[in-house]
Order: sequence, then C-alpha cells, then structure tokens
Amino acid sequence: MPYVNIQITRGATREQKAELVKDTTASLVRVLGKQPEHIHVVIQEIAEEDWGYAGLLTDEWKRQQSK
Repeated sequence: MPYVNIQITRGATREQKAELVKDTTASLVRVLGKQPEHIHVVIQEIAEEDWGYAGLLTDEWKRQQSK
C-alpha cells in the first residue's frame, strides 16, 4: 500500500492538487504495478513563513528574488 506525502507551499488550486494526485497515482501504477485503490496521496500545504529555503524563510527568499 503506497503512501505518498506531497508537501507544497500554499496557493495550489483544487484542480492542480487533483492533477498531482492523478499523476502520482498513474506513476505508481505504471512503474510499480500497484493498484490505484491501494495508493494513498496526501497533500500538505505549508505556509511560506513555515518553510525554510537557502537559509531564509520562503516568504523572505521570494521577496529578495523580486528585487
């Protein structure tokens, strides 16, 4: 029973999340031969101020990139 946890920063639409679940499931079916009904995909959205990247919180890193 595959369990996949996808962590992203907030902002994805419902349609984008559905596509992630569909594509992840299809990949496990194709590559590992798993049955779709045995695959669990969880999407966790994390606030940018709760995610660090390159030594900075992601919201600060994005602000610096936009300068």
